[in-house]
Amino acid sequence: YILPYHHATMSDPRREDPFASHTGPRPRNVVTIPAMSSDSSLSASMGGSILPSRSLMMSSMVVSAAESSQKLNAASSNIAQLRISNMNLHGREDEIKLLRGKLREMIKKGKEDNKRAAEDDVGSPSSANKSAKKSFNNMILVEGDAGTGKSALINKGLGGPASKLGYILAKGKFDDRMRCPLSGFSDAMANLVKHIEKNRKGKMKISAALIRDKLQDEFNREELEQIRSVLPECVGLFESSIDERRRTKVALRSMSEAVLERDISFSSLGSALRRRSSAVVTGKEAISRTQFTIRRLLKIICSHLKGLVLFIDNLQWSDKATLELLRSIVLDGEIPSLLIVGAYREDEVPDNLQLASYIQDLEQMNVSITQIKIGNLNADGVCPFVAEALGMDDEDDNVKTLANITHKKTEGNPFFVLMFLISLYDEKLIQYNFGAMKWTWDDDAVNSKIVTDNVASVLVDKMNRLQEDTQKMLMVASCLGASFKVSAIVEVMKNISDGEIRSSMRSSSSSILTGSFLLNEGESYASRDGSVSSFASSMKEFEEEGLVEMDNETGRFVHNQVQSAAFELISPEQRNSFRAKIGSTLLNTLSPDELETNLFEVVGLLNCAASETDTDVERDQLAKLNLRAGIKASDNGAFDTANVYFQAGRDALGSRGWEGDYSTMLDLCSDGANACFLTGDFVSMNDLIDEVLSKDIDTKEKYRVSEIKVKSLLTVGKANEAINAALDFRRQLGLPAPQKKPASKFTIIREYIRVKKLLKDKTAENIANLPELDDERYEMGQRMNEHLATSVYLVEPTMYPLIIFQSVTTSLKHGLSPTSSPAFARLGLLLCGPFGKPHEGCEMAKAAELILEKPGMRSAASYTAFITQSYCYHWVSPLQNTMAPLLKGYQVGLEIGDTDRACYCLISRGYHLFYIGRGLDSIQNELEASIQVVTQLKQDIARLRIIILLTTAKKLRGIDVEAGDKILDSMLATAASNRDSFLSAAVNSMKLEVFVFYQEWKEAIELVRKAGNVRQFLTALFTSVRYTFLEALTYLKAAQSSSGWKKRQMKKCAHKAMQLIRGWAKNGNVNVVHYLYILDAELAVLHGNNKKAKESFNAAISASSRNGFLQDRALAHELTSAYFKAQGDDYWRNYHIECSRACYQEWGCIGKVEIK
Repeated sequence: YILPYHHATMSDPRREDPFASHTGPRPRNVVTIPAMSSDSSLSASMGGSILPSRSLMMSSMVVSAAESSQKLNAASSNIAQLRISNMNLHGREDEIKLLRGKLREMIKKGKEDNKRAAEDDVGSPSSANKSAKKSFNNMILVEGDAGTGKSALINKGLGGPASKLGYILAKGKFDDRMRCPLSGFSDAMANLVKHIEKNRKGKMKISAALIRDKLQDEFNREELEQIRSVLPECVGLFESSIDERRRTKVALRSMSEAVLERDISFSSLGSALRRRSSAVVTGKEAISRTQFTIRRLLKIICSHLKGLVLFIDNLQWSDKATLELLRSIVLDGEIPSLLIVGAYREDEVPDNLQLASYIQDLEQMNVSITQIKIGNLNADGVCPFVAEALGMDDEDDNVKTLANITHKKTEGNPFFVLMFLISLYDEKLIQYNFGAMKWTWDDDAVNSKIVTDNVASVLVDKMNRLQEDTQKMLMVASCLGASFKVSAIVEVMKNISDGEIRSSMRSSSSSILTGSFLLNEGESYASRDGSVSSFASSMKEFEEEGLVEMDNETGRFVHNQVQSAAFELISPEQRNSFRAKIGSTLLNTLSPDELETNLFEVVGLLNCAASETDTDVERDQLAKLNLRAGIKASDNGAFDTANVYFQAGRDALGSRGWEGDYSTMLDLCSDGANACFLTGDFVSMNDLIDEVLSKDIDTKEKYRVSEIKVKSLLTVGKANEAINAALDFRRQLGLPAPQKKPASKFTIIREYIRVKKLLKDKTAENIANLPELDDERYEMGQRMNEHLATSVYLVEPTMYPLIIFQSVTTSLKHGLSPTSSPAFARLGLLLCGPFGKPHEGCEMAKAAELILEKPGMRSAASYTAFITQSYCYHWVSPLQNTMAPLLKGYQVGLEIGDTDRACYCLISRGYHLFYIGRGLDSIQNELEASIQVVTQLKQDIARLRIIILLTTAKKLRGIDVEAGDKILDSMLATAASNRDSFLSAAVNSMKLEVFVFYQEWKEAIELVRKAGNVRQFLTALFTSVRYTFLEALTYLKAAQSSSGWKKRQMKKCAHKAMQLIRGWAKNGNVNVVHYLYILDAELAVLHGNNKKAKESFNAAISASSRNGFLQDRALAHELTSAYFKAQGDDYWRNYHIECSRACYQEWGCIGKVEIK
């Protein structure tokens, strides 16, 4: 019976399946005999003697029988397991179809974007705003209650198809108990990096190398440090080898200063961090800079991938910083092949007003959001679910009965259904009958099973049956977050005694424990070898029980409910202290790099038992740790979370804060006030400001809250109070401060003369080579002057020159600071505009630009570009030369987080494009792109300025003319009610453009006389130059159609404006030459000087053509045609009409093409 069967089954494939069908009776208790070599181990163990062949055969039979028995048991065990791995999603067919349809849309959009990018002219200025040509990134939001299968739906609906297409599905999630800033997004990015790293040697090898090379070229060390702070796992993308990573880590550690110091003797940590550089970004610039850097990172990564699906779960627990970041990503059309997917619990959204507001905000901006709502399964949906888990037919009546019972017990919640089935299996209420070859159960027994309405209780019961070590590790893991490092759990288990852990467990858990071994009361797990492998049994049980997914050394709970159930193992009375013990262990055992990476988690754990902290030393340490976490959150732009840490730090110090750890308390209040200001909590902000200002401390210590006070007053429109606060603080510092009153011309000229003496014989290079300012008092005064310049410009413009002169004087006498560049740029503005000294002004503008090249001065780069290019250089250089610098100023502003000034550059560039005669269709495209940008950046004022120009361009193109009139008239009414003279001047200047080009002289003269002195509110801008030209032309046309005193009055007004233009031309303004020729021609027409008129008209046409002012050449031809018509010369009239029509056609002014 043995040998024949043995030989027959050696090549029989059915031998691998113990339940394969056989032809004929199958022998029972059959074993096979493996071949044995003559030098077998058994022979060797007998001292080399050769056993009789029968004994050898019997020994071999025993060994083989044992092996066959193990295989049979394993196969039997597998067949008797629930089939719950990789199950189908029942009842979600429509949702899956919708998801896959969105994936196809993303693929189509990616192809269209790639095609469009290939067709775009890279050298075109409008290439900076390609986002207008692209739609927003796709976004899907899945909502449903806990356990309804939101994550499973995303994984099934998108994960499989995405993988087949070569796309990556990167997943992250927020944790209710570990609310760290940007944690869900950071988790997803870490998952993305793992996908890329995993495929370095596979299909994505080339992409990984290209991504790394591009990132190394694109980001400097400072930006790398920022990425390391926000997305630490992404730093791995920048290096190609472990050695390189080690070198980078060492380099980054040297850059991190006190933040990475492991020694927690934090004396004056906050002060050191806050004063380490005058260019520290602590305002909304930090938010913008973080968002821009991450978008750049995503753009590079996605451009080298076929596609990316970024899935972030549990958005109901997200922080404001993450929602703002996701908003900016969705609105950034330059990130290719990206699909953003979010999931949240519908019943918890009302508790997170930020999420509800975020969704509403995107919808109002016409972002297409696909919202999918899923609920529990009905009885028909539960039946195939149960059938698949049991491997049975869903038409089986027994299965239907079990499904109905299950639905009744669980209400059809998919996760609850799954846990219910597992609990039935664990309690042997359903068993596999090998005789019947199917699952069997007792319906009455199943129906009588007591189940609460909380799935966590089912999971807790399951966990109570696990090994003791496994339960304890689950307790620790539940406190570390939805994902955790196994090494962190092991470290905690080694450093907390078994008695402490056991005393923290629920009584129901500790009484059931049947662990593999028990430790003595005071013994810890340090007695083991301390390695991860020593806990392998528990980690294996994690996976086998389907509680945790393991990926190398990282574990992740399969569901939030599992984590919640694991947390329930901890006694409610001991939870806070247990979590604090874990935090303390990590604080004392993590390396400096690891502590910095996990700072939020560690501090969050320690804060759980903050009220139980006993000693002053511990409270001081906790306060400093919270300060450190708050500063890090602020630097990452997460001010709402930072505010929580600052509050926790102040609570830790309590009433003894100012008398005890004074320095830490000062920083907690100052940084806390800043966080409150940026999150809109003005009540708490004012309380903290008042608290600091009431203390008897050095004035310099009060600087930060004083600055916040000034900025907050400006924000709420209290410019007068802001001026008073800033001037008072300068006086407290012992620095000169002007009186808050209108400055006389004599005072302004006197101060200008003093500055001119200091500037004597100094070139731009001389100024840029001045030493740096090293007096903290003067630096604070300079920064206050920055705020003063903004304030007085709004309410007391005559004080503006005095503030500028004061800032320049300080720079010349005491040294340069980051505020020096805008100060010299503003001086250039004054010299080019009101003082009429454009060459001196441009020299100051050049000095401002040279100062930016010095280390630590880049923070004002965008603002300096805006001032110099918008107010200075156009007085002596072609207007066309400002295009590239303004574009660069916009880009730099985004990089450094100065979005306000970046948008200023964008606006100025748009207006300059209009004035130089760029095609109206091109201008419209760029302006529409710019509106998307400023809307994304929440720059409402900038958006208003762009709409004015866009409306004008569309009117000239003959598009929405009536709607455009209503828009401009509405803006004028708004400007009048708000007393916004600048807005009124901007609208009137554009309305005048339309009137002049359409030859509506009656409306033009009415506007000019009603608008008043527009130039006063457009000082030094090219718009003021352009308006002066149009104003003079309007007066001349009015004079030509008038007589008597009215004619003389119109002529006088025109002459006054022409004198200004002559002066500008005399000083070298090449942009007004053709203006002067046109005006001279019209003046000659008024005087009846035909020769002069013809010469001037020809000169105007020639100059405008030579300098590229297409629209003005069209206007010159049209005016010349009108002149010859009055002369009765039809030939030249028709000639110039045709030339005018051709120019207008080329410009895109469709309404003028049909000129008669």
